[in-house]
Amino acid sequence: MEIIGLNEEKIKAISNKKQEADWVRDYRLKSYKNFNEIDMPKFGPRVDLDFSKIVYYKSNEKDDAIKNDWNSVLKPVVDELDELGVLESEKHLGGMGVQYESEVIYHSMLEELEKKKVIFTSIEVAMREYPELVEKYFGKIVTNDENKFAALNGAVFSGGSFIYVPKNTKLDRPLQSYFRINSKNMGQFERTLIIVDDNSDLHYIEGCTAPTYSESSLHAAVVEIYVGKNSKCRYSTIQNWANNVYNLVTKRALVDDNGTMEWIDGNIGSKVTMKYPCCILKGDNSSGTCITISVASSGQEQDSGARMIHLGKNTKSNIISKSIARNGGNATYRGKVYIDTNAVNSIANVKCDTLILDEKSKSDTIPINSCYNISSNIEHEATVSKISEDNLFYLMSRGISRERAMELIVLGFLEKFREELPMEYAVELNQLIKRNL
Repeated sequence: MEIIGLNEEKIKAISNKKQEADWVRDYRLKSYKNFNEIDMPKFGPRVDLDFSKIVYYKSNEKDDAIKNDWNSVLKPVVDELDELGVLESEKHLGGMGVQYESEVIYHSMLEELEKKKVIFTSIEVAMREYPELVEKYFGKIVTNDENKFAALNGAVFSGGSFIYVPKNTKLDRPLQSYFRINSKNMGQFERTLIIVDDNSDLHYIEGCTAPTYSESSLHAAVVEIYVGKNSKCRYSTIQNWANNVYNLVTKRALVDDNGTMEWIDGNIGSKVTMKYPCCILKGDNSSGTCITISVASSGQEQDSGARMIHLGKNTKSNIISKSIARNGGNATYRGKVYIDTNAVNSIANVKCDTLILDEKSKSDTIPINSCYNISSNIEHEATVSKISEDNLFYLMSRGISRERAMELIVLGFLEKFREELPMEYAVELNQLIKRNL
């Protein structure tokens, strides 16, 4: 089944294919109405898309049932994912989901997590098997009328993950989802909903790739995360989309009393990225962290950053943004920190560092920092630098080639981000950086 272009009948066809409840179909149709009424973003990079040519839904499997055994997945798909290292990474995880085009094709989870009543499945399965839980949280943090691409996702979402971690439950191993676009003009619109209940802990990892085609592709995901009282959630992602993909994502977390949310966000690929992970620090003594890297090369615009909204008392936030621009790329930090009148005794720190590797590249820092009470504090620091010829000369005098010396300096610049990743993903990041230098 393949759907190109968009109208109400095609949205109903997606809903019927997935055998959805009335409330889900109605949500899709309302989202489509909003999509038609909302203008394109008036900030950031230009998004040049012909929405009539995008493939909004595509399923390659004759049997759409999610498999839990690689032997049941089509061999060409397995070989492709194996070459990308997806199968190998599963050894280090508590569970894995794989989405290929529009559908989740594979899912597994350790038996010990099932015994703990952890739920980790696709959003469609969750809507069928846990409807009351999904309906309670779905579309509440990211509404379907706040921006054009969140509305589009609400209309055509397919695949993505649903995770529920019960109270008093800590996961020793991460859960991971992997997303693959493998067709030209393909749009991928996964929807992820994560609920970490009180006194619990979760680390979730996401990976994304696509091959290169002459025609542009679109990735417009929505992620909603609820962090309960005294709980912690870490969301790590490294996207390596091809340089013909528009990566336009809305990610947001709501954090309760004494909760902690951490976004570890890497942007290596894509033609255009617009992504600003957000923490709404609703609960007293809650905290949020966002550590991002962006690497922009020729023909790439990485417009990324973070948003921290302080509503509770004694809240803390920390934004660390590392950007690299080379060969004419554009790496921009765009962020917002808001400390409400009632968020007394709150602290926010923002640190933006950019490394520009040549004369053709560009970087901008566009912060909005607002504090509405006198007992709170926002600190913002930004630096833009080039690789020092003195540093290169020092390393080259030790017998290191100029290319290797530049590579070492760049990897050192990104150390704060790499040290937050599990070892196997830090190694993967190193390889991605080397290929992009």
